Amino acid sequence: MIGASETARLEMFRDLLADVHRALDLQFGFELWDGSTIPADLPSYAMRLVIRRESVIAALVRRPKLDTVLNAHVAGLLDLKNGTLFDLADQRPQKIGRRLRAVSKSKALKTAYHFLRAPASMPRPLERRTEGAGARDGKPSTNKANIAHHYDVSNAFYRLFLDPEMVYTCAYFQPDWHDDLAHAQQDKLDMICRKLRLKPGERLLDIGCGWGALICHAAQHYGVKATGVTLAEEQAALAREKIASLSLQDRVEVVLKDFTQVEGEFDKISSIGMFEHVGIANHAAYFQAVHGLLKPRGLYLHHTIARRAKRTDRAFGRLRPEAKAIMRYIFPGAELDHLGMSVANLERFGFEVHDVEAWREHYQRTTRLWWENLSARRAEAEAEVGPETTRAWLLYLAGVSLGFARGVIGVNQTLASKRTRGPSGLPPSRADLYA
Repeated sequence: MIGASETARLEMFRDLLADVHRALDLQFGFELWDGSTIPADLPSYAMRLVIRRESVIAALVRRPKLDTVLNAHVAGLLDLKNGTLFDLADQRPQKIGRRLRAVSKSKALKTAYHFLRAPASMPRPLERRTEGAGARDGKPSTNKANIAHHYDVSNAFYRLFLDPEMVYTCAYFQPDWHDDLAHAQQDKLDMICRKLRLKPGERLLDIGCGWGALICHAAQHYGVKATGVTLAEEQAALAREKIASLSLQDRVEVVLKDFTQVEGEFDKISSIGMFEHVGIANHAAYFQAVHGLLKPRGLYLHHTIARRAKRTDRAFGRLRPEAKAIMRYIFPGAELDHLGMSVANLERFGFEVHDVEAWREHYQRTTRLWWENLSARRAEAEAEVGPETTRAWLLYLAGVSLGFARGVIGVNQTLASKRTRGPSGLPPSRADLYA
């Protein structure tokens, strides 16, 4: 038999999948494109992975990579019913390789052979979305294209899952792990201002200011004159509306330009969740730019997501498939360093490092709450940006929350000053920050 009919392929795949289900003792089931389930007696309320087209399996046989799975999910051809990605992660079996030895290799190869001959056409919406973005040459035009891909989706879309101030960076939960995202984001904004020791009349530069929450908070509560820099046009437009609504035009401004094009001198500089977009090859230019904009003894707060360091730089350069997917499809052009790299670069380019605080679990909680908010308003999100973008963002938010939970990625706030001889001007302890 050179090729099998669709019915024959379905029977082969169903039989193989049943063997895999038994071998792994899975706590969830499968629903196939003809409506049948594995196991056959799967209750209607049970969690199941839904495969809506035969071409998904044919595509996976030809290209058995995470990219294929992600594109199938975003296209709506591979879905989850009666459960969430967090449930699926909790039920992931252990020792998969050892358990799969019980499955017949000849049966698996025979099934794969016949699906290799089946039609494999399948939409790849993630690849379509990233056209024209993803380079890391550091040019302002390239940076703008990369930023627009992620942040110029729709202000109304982001409003569906962010807090009322639309803060799109890690919240700060204290004194416990509560569910009030708005309160946690206010606490984060205030912690940043306290760490920077902001004083009335000082000039603050916020690199990557988002929708303007920090610069407005700093001006309102600490009396500074604040400048926010962003490359996202929709963010800048909404931030300017916010500034006007608060009558802060005389103290707060938002400029739409690359960080390399900013001019002036500032008492304090913050970079909250922007550094990830710079790219490792452009770190020197970034730190040199920040150093040149900061007054002597001025404070700089470097808040960034980071990966764990590896035994060698070469090992660190090897990325997990899920990390590659996020950097390719969600944050094109982005690249994460590790904490040691950030600290070394700060010292290398003229800064003195004073404090480092890890906020990994805070970001785990933040992204989980964002996911919950977006899930609850999924229909509104689909009406605003379409089902594909909504599915992509739900997948990304759940994925990064799980990454933070497992310690694969973290987030750190590093406080540094522009190095000079003599006293730094900081108090002898940090007790006031956490009182």
